Amino acid sequence: MTLTPQQRVELHEFNNLTKSLSFNMYDICYTKTKEERQAYIEYIDEQYNSDRLTHILMAVSDIIGAHVLNVAKQDYVPQGASVTVLVSEGPVVEVPTESFEESPGPLPDNVVLQLDKSHITVHTYPEYHPDEGISTFRADIDVSTCGEISPLKALNYLIHSFDTDIMTIDYRVRGFTRDVNGHKLFIDHEISSIQNYIPDEVIDAYHMIDVNVYQEHIFHTKCKLKEFDLNNYLFGYTKDKLSPQEQAEITELLKTEMDEIFYGRNISS
Repeated sequence: MTLTPQQRVELHEFNNLTKSLSFNMYDICYTKTKEERQAYIEYIDEQYNSDRLTHILMAVSDIIGAHVLNVAKQDYVPQGASVTVLVSEGPVVEVPTESFEESPGPLPDNVVLQLDKSHITVHTYPEYHPDEGISTFRADIDVSTCGEISPLKALNYLIHSFDTDIMTIDYRVRGFTRDVNGHKLFIDHEISSIQNYIPDEVIDAYHMIDVNVYQEHIFHTKCKLKEFDLNNYLFGYTKDKLSPQEQAEITELLKTEMDEIFYGRNISS
């Protein structure tokens, strides 16, 4: 049984459905020398240190309506950071109808609902190619909630929080809850695609592919930036410092890297 925005079913005790959103982003850069590579890694570590990541996750907590119990954060040596936020349940004051609709969620606004047995985590992975001058930054964010509201409402804010060339997004509803007659509910809201929770201007900026398993309540969307400006991928200088041949070679390296990440397979030998 699936609920439409107009339907409300009285549940037996707490809503035990678990809704999990995994947001995975990549930033790609060309770093010609060892010094450029090290400078890029240091820049990423500063730009997305544990304090900044904690601020992002606290905003996510507000958007999904979580009451924060505990925050654990760590900056790693030589690079990378992690943050884990645990949240607890609280009283449901009101659940607006729009919580059940497929639409982009807000940028940071107000608390809507308190949640129980839930967590939000982020891990970062700066890395680089040993030979070809490609450096990448990956961040993995997981938002897992119990209750009526979907963590997809935080997706709009997460997209705006990172400078992203490639995104992969997974959403899954697990378990079941019961109505007052004992009838099992395996999902409590309509969803046809993660794209329905992404703003139009973002959809217009990315190539997107959906892979969904509707009967298992599993949804997957991957996104690759459409526009390519070489200046956005050079660290510390602009393309006018390069010869036309160098520009072409670097562009090919960067586009190959983006395609391999997007399609999940090696293209170059």
